Amino acid sequence: MPAPRDSADSLRAVTTVAPAPAALEAVSRLARFATRPLERFLRVEAASGIVLLVAAAVALGFANSPWADPWASLWQTPIGVRWGSFAFERSLGWWLNDGLMVVFFFVVGLEIRREVHHGELAHWRQAALPVGAALGGVVAPALLYLAFAGEGPMRAGWGVPMATDIAFAVGILALLGRRCPPALRVLLLALAVIDDLVAIVVIAVFYSDGFAPVGLLWAAAALGLLGTQRALGVSARLAYVPAAVLLWVGFYRAGVHPTLAGVVLGLLTPPQVCGDRAALLADVRGDLATLDPARLADLSGPALHRVVAHCNLVRREALSPAESLIELLHPWVAFAIMPLFALANAGVAVSGLSLDGPAATVALAVGVGLVAGKPLGIVLAVALLIRLRLGALPAGLTRRHVVLLGVVAGVGFTMALFVAQLAFGDAALLSAAKLGVLAGSGLAALAALLLGRWLLAPVVAAAAAKTADEAEAGDEV
Repeated sequence: MPAPRDSADSLRAVTTVAPAPAALEAVSRLARFATRPLERFLRVEAASGIVLLVAAAVALGFANSPWADPWASLWQTPIGVRWGSFAFERSLGWWLNDGLMVVFFFVVGLEIRREVHHGELAHWRQAALPVGAALGGVVAPALLYLAFAGEGPMRAGWGVPMATDIAFAVGILALLGRRCPPALRVLLLALAVIDDLVAIVVIAVFYSDGFAPVGLLWAAAALGLLGTQRALGVSARLAYVPAAVLLWVGFYRAGVHPTLAGVVLGLLTPPQVCGDRAALLADVRGDLATLDPARLADLSGPALHRVVAHCNLVRREALSPAESLIELLHPWVAFAIMPLFALANAGVAVSGLSLDGPAATVALAVGVGLVAGKPLGIVLAVALLIRLRLGALPAGLTRRHVVLLGVVAGVGFTMALFVAQLAFGDAALLSAAKLGVLAGSGLAALAALLLGRWLLAPVVAAAAAKTADEAEAGDEV
């Protein structure tokens, strides 16, 4: 979401004092880059959707090829440490799902913290619509799943169709182009953040193994260490790594899913700038004066490099710790961690899957929850909020956009597959749940593309284009 308005406006004012020469273009790009976190976030997510699609296709291809057994064995490769009598070994798939995905959940926590502080969820009137829509979009799929699942172990998967995959959803809206106004992408992002928050609560309460007091003591010690470091003003990121590892170990020992440690760390990260903004802006003014075209010829190569590097440093310092960490980690999560998760978990051997009995029930319940439950819950929740005057649609959006939002929110992938791993210990039911996620998400994506081109007629598309142009013009002022 956008940076605090005063810092963003100040940086923009500083960087537009005079036309930037060619040598200053890199500095100008860096300064503009710092003021548009939402646009940057959505661009990364849209591109990530393509990478995720390729990763899922590769996983499905290997799972249904002659190399299926070596592919499955790869993720069961034991990795760990041994020191004397101590040994801790887990499979490669476990390290991805319970270890590396901590970074994914950390970024989710950072996003939630930022949205609540100065984003779409900062004020209750502004947050009422996305919060209500998100809650409707998680309750309806869960209820539909339970209605189709019947009794027995199949009911454990009610949390699978609850979350929206923001990468795929943003990618679909990007394919619709100017038919989708910017306000729709912002509303989708806010809804997805609430979706993730509800999924995190569901994982913590319903998909954890119970609480062990010793582990909770370790987690409390880690939180105490983090608080002490914050109070002492420790700013080096690496200094917080030992406390983060201790928190992960504490959650693991306590029986709470260890990836939730990432969420806690993200929520505890300060969303406001810690340094002196006035001093930072003064530094930028001095650097730009040094790089004035009339004086640029007097600078040597190393001196020019130092000034440009300092401008980049000031840009980073002008961001809050939460914003800075999102900028640093989001590309790694989008283009490395999530695709690796897809490679490890999206492979379903269709030929060996028995689509009858409990497996068929699970696959159908997940698919119906995503394709029908999401739009039904979101559309009804938004209609109720508007009727009760508890919320209003953002400018430029109509009921047609709400319908499209509900359909595209049915694309669940990363979080849905993650919850499926926790919900089903039986391999057959887990494979069926994965198939339901993949098939339901694919159907929801296709329906969103077709519906978007049908509902958002050329007249609506022209209005959306005008809204987008006005927003872009406003950014350049």
